[in-house]
Amino acid sequence: MVVAYFLLPLDHLGPGRPVLSWVLFGLALAVVAALLLREIRNVLVERPNTRPGVLIPLLIVLSLHVFACAYYTLAKEPGEFEGLRTRVDALYFTVVTLATVGYGDITPRGQTARVLTVLQILYSFVFLTAAATALTQWVRRLLERRLERDPHE
Repeated sequence: MVVAYFLLPLDHLGPGRPVLSWVLFGLALAVVAALLLREIRNVLVERPNTRPGVLIPLLIVLSLHVFACAYYTLAKEPGEFEGLRTRVDALYFTVVTLATVGYGDITPRGQTARVLTVLQILYSFVFLTAAATALTQWVRRLLERRLERDPHE
């Protein structure tokens, strides 16, 4: 997934194609959110043969890459970001925003960059927190079942 992020032709997006850029971002984020919600539902209803231990972490990482792509593309617009120049910068800013660390070396200056950053924070609170909670519940139930089968482990 990380390799794909660095190979995506993001230089064809941005200020020259704003509508296409936003549509692709919206679609990618909606697909990831829908897949996360499906996995969360599967865990909550205890659907048999569900493997959220694989899919949920992959979807969380994918959502981070979707935001990193958006930041990288938006940073081409003058005045939107200070300090964000490369894909590594964009990925770094995404993780720092998710972790709520906020080092301050990359700053959203423009209104669009600030709205996108707020959107990532809200997305993280809603979708990623719910996904992590569902994953934790699944692991807990898995461990409880194993202990019920063999209480001496």
